[in-house]
Amino acid sequence: MNIILVSERLAKAKTITLGVPQLALLGLAMAVTLVALAAGVHYVTLRVAADLNLPYLQSLLLSAQQQQHEKTESYLRENLNAMAVRLGQMQAQLVRLDTLGERLAKLAGFKPQDLMFGEPPGRGGAVSTLPSHDLSLGDFTQQLDLLTRQVDDRGDKLGILESLFTLDSAKKKLIPTMLPVEGGWYSSNYGWRIDPFNGQRAFHEGIDFMAEQGTPIRAAAGGVVVYSAPHPQYGNMIEIDHGNDLITRYAHASKLLVKVGDVVLRGGKIAEVGSTGRATGTHLHFEVRQRGGPVNPVRFLRLPS
Repeated sequence: MNIILVSERLAKAKTITLGVPQLALLGLAMAVTLVALAAGVHYVTLRVAADLNLPYLQSLLLSAQQQQHEKTESYLRENLNAMAVRLGQMQAQLVRLDTLGERLAKLAGFKPQDLMFGEPPGRGGAVSTLPSHDLSLGDFTQQLDLLTRQVDDRGDKLGILESLFTLDSAKKKLIPTMLPVEGGWYSSNYGWRIDPFNGQRAFHEGIDFMAEQGTPIRAAAGGVVVYSAPHPQYGNMIEIDHGNDLITRYAHASKLLVKVGDVVLRGGKIAEVGSTGRATGTHLHFEVRQRGGPVNPVRFLRLPS
């Protein structure tokens, strides 16, 4: 584009040539000027509307403010709803942790009330000299996410710990640590003794409990009944397999209350004291056999139940 300038002051006409770059800069300058004028008019209009209370402009201003207020409320409501859902999830997780804690306390021998589950922990300390500040919504969300992950992690670890405690407790219930008769006392210990029938020195493979006829005989540990029948020397006899090559034997019973294949629990009644078989009187002959051989039952009965 060529622009020719003609003036009386000029000896001759001047020609100005505008290329594409110059036209682009000129267009940009005009656009910026128009935007600035529009912004100025808008600002002046709003100021005039505020000062002169023009109804139409006031309504436009109130409408814009109302729309902005509604957007802000909608944003806050959505965030509050999301945080309420997260809070509900964390409350459920805390209830689960409290339940796990109570079960673990019982398995470990503590009383749940001694550990004060369900009560907020005591916290305190001196006021810090560093300046404090309010949490922003972003900071709060970040802390909430971190706390959620930590609660999930603690819950998983407590679950594993409970499984280990439960397994250990189950193993203990399969070890014969419970007296097979209540109030009974030893009339013959494990080991070498004088046989009461022939007067010869003989090895006694169990211990004898003195008890009255019909006294309940209870399983010293949980297991499966593998023998329940009369025996030529032991009389009415029961054997219970507790796993790990561990078997308990109960002899001279007057009555058998379980049969082969029955699963018995620790402390369950399995028979009644009698004097059947090779016996000088009513008593219970109790044996513990490990890997097919007899072991001293006292070693197990002295273990913590």
